[in-house]
Amino acid sequence: MATKDEFKDVPEAHPVPVPTNSSNDIPHDHAEEEIVKKPWWHGFKERGSALQIIVAALLAIAIGVTVATQFDDIPEAAPILVGILGNLWLRALKAVVLPLIVCSMLLAVTRLREMSQGGSRLAKWTVGYYIITTLVSITLSCIMMGLVWTKQYSVVSTSPLDKKEKDKLDENDRSIPVVIEDMFFSLIPSNVVKALAEDQLLAVIITAIIVGYLIESPRSPIIRVTEEIERMITKIIKFLIEAAPVGVFFLILPNLMKLDIGEIGKNLGLLIGATLSTMLIHILIIVPIIFFAFTRMNAYSYWIKISPAWITAWGTASSAATLSVTLRCAKDRGIPSTVYKFTCPLGCLINMDGTAIYLPAAVVFMAATQGTTLGPADYVIVALLSTLASIGVSPIPSASLVLSIMIARSVNVDLTNMYAVIVAIDWFLDRFRTAVNVSGDLFASMIIYKMTKIEDPPEVVEQIAREADESEKDASNKV
Repeated sequence: MATKDEFKDVPEAHPVPVPTNSSNDIPHDHAEEEIVKKPWWHGFKERGSALQIIVAALLAIAIGVTVATQFDDIPEAAPILVGILGNLWLRALKAVVLPLIVCSMLLAVTRLREMSQGGSRLAKWTVGYYIITTLVSITLSCIMMGLVWTKQYSVVSTSPLDKKEKDKLDENDRSIPVVIEDMFFSLIPSNVVKALAEDQLLAVIITAIIVGYLIESPRSPIIRVTEEIERMITKIIKFLIEAAPVGVFFLILPNLMKLDIGEIGKNLGLLIGATLSTMLIHILIIVPIIFFAFTRMNAYSYWIKISPAWITAWGTASSAATLSVTLRCAKDRGIPSTVYKFTCPLGCLINMDGTAIYLPAAVVFMAATQGTTLGPADYVIVALLSTLASIGVSPIPSASLVLSIMIARSVNVDLTNMYAVIVAIDWFLDRFRTAVNVSGDLFASMIIYKMTKIEDPPEVVEQIAREADESEKDASNKV
């Protein structure tokens, strides 16, 4: 995932007026800037890097296993005291979820509304296509997790990370009409302040969407205040992600002696298998069918030709860092610059099919490993929240870690020490999520080009021809 600030070095991509804040400004410079490759050990110096999280998790496992095997009588107070830092980190992460969701959803709805008011076919096709493919990917993920993978997980002896939380009511003890009634009642809060205080996230999101739609001017004081709050929250989350190695270490260590290592390994393998297999079905079956239906082109040949983009995305785990390569691939495939300079940068912000697939997988993993069975109403809520979250939330690093907390709590799934396992493996799955997202952007660019039939203006075509001639001359001079 990527921060908004990473978008400062990519070319202007909006042919229609789109309200943006200063953190989203996209200057023309450095459009073809090469990604600087860093040695593998550079991650040791970067706070909160995947390498630091891996090392922290391995150290916690090594120390925890050693203590558990060498000492038979461990005082009950020891795990509690050791786990204080880890629980503080997790509580801080949970605390920023609600304000982040409110700000991001309000701003996203306002911007999408302004784009629609522009009357641009390109904007409508792009936003519409991204929303539809997100819904398709989440539906696929929920079906795969509910019908196939949830039965494969083993229940692990776990304890809630936040022991002060009240026990949730068992959904199975209530009748289906009551569950359906509660699901609809949860959409509209009877008291907005109470909904905020009690973390009624679905009601809060619906309220934020309504408020965002009703704001007429992008220069409204409400928008400016919301943008400032969002920037502040993003800085807080950046700090918390940098502290992730410490948090993961002190979450895993105190609980390790209570867990069955064999079962953890099995469940972790199932989580990886469930996520990757669903992503492959989406990108190799679902998307190619959609692509062929709209373009009558060979999707697999096209996917191979755009491989520099999704391979770079896998290596960097950042859609923003890959954007220059993505734009180059779109240009090489003959897509007009008017199209790809709009669809690709916008795709970095709202086209998160990989994340949409992963979120239900993570929630089902946390539920199944603690013996909780999600019902049909729960899957509807998971699908709805995953759709809104993957489209509306800013692309901050490891945003899925924050989003998975939000969605799990919305369906009464307690956060246990298995959440630390998700944090420890997130760096690996994040690379595949990013590759799926970038591939989706380039598939979308060609589909939207074919459907809108938008071509570059004559002056743009002439400029591209001049640039091509200059490139050929430079190449011949070098030879």
